[in-house]
Amino acid sequence: MSTVKVGNKQLGVGQPCYVIAEIGINHNGDIDLAKRLISVAVAAGCDAVKFQKRTVEIVYTEKELATPRPNPFGETNGDLKRGLEFGQEDYEEIDNFCKQVKIDWFVSPWDEPSVDFIQQFDTPVYKVASASLTDDNLLKYIRKTGKPVIASTGMSTYAEIDHAVEVLGKENLILMHTTSTYPAKYEQLNLHAIPNMIQRYGVPVGYSGHETGIPTSVAASALGACCVERHITMDRAMWGSDQAASLEPNGISRLVRDIRLCEQSYGDGIKRVYEEEIPVMKKLRRVGAAV
Repeated sequence: MSTVKVGNKQLGVGQPCYVIAEIGINHNGDIDLAKRLISVAVAAGCDAVKFQKRTVEIVYTEKELATPRPNPFGETNGDLKRGLEFGQEDYEEIDNFCKQVKIDWFVSPWDEPSVDFIQQFDTPVYKVASASLTDDNLLKYIRKTGKPVIASTGMSTYAEIDHAVEVLGKENLILMHTTSTYPAKYEQLNLHAIPNMIQRYGVPVGYSGHETGIPTSVAASALGACCVERHITMDRAMWGSDQAASLEPNGISRLVRDIRLCEQSYGDGIKRVYEEEIPVMKKLRRVGAAV
């Protein structure tokens, strides 16, 4: 199985797990908060941060936008969606800041104009959100950029994933196993889907976790996930729909630490006696301790 290059990192079997800190809309429309979250990801040792980009009038119907929904930006769902969207100056600041602190950044574009908008920043990869996996036109449009694609497969059947893979093609493709509930129940994480998807599709497979804890995301890496993505927040009690399913600064730092410790521990699978074991063997074995 070939690897996929994202930025200056290779993703795939035998490569270090690529850890993505999903900022998404947890910035609450505040560019300074977004930069604080980027700094958290850098301090934790993450490889990338990810945002979402939508053209509100395309993604949502007029009826959805007019739906009453009191929020910090106004009284309707449209006020909320527009308030959470970053524009040109915001993304210029994000791009400059990420270059300054040396971390990859990219987005999940939910529509074609959002792809056009992000193209100006030459991000290393595009992410297909689970909600967009069945949008053939968007998949084809993203593919035309020539960039690698990471495609999430939450709330999707194998038939739907098969079709998306056929549309996207397997070259420079990474699939992401995920369960699209926020937060996700542990009994519904189904982590064994990761090795099954690797075998079925023959492409690198990652994991996008929406659970509240850390161990299962580490387990996903141990089961073969080439990348692990988790939402991050400054405080899970903050206002916002995704905050409760996110990791706080200490949590994302522990996740990266534990994934790296596991990677150190895998070894080559050949059973051997280590030199440091020999004194212990001589001390504790009554029979067969000679070396």
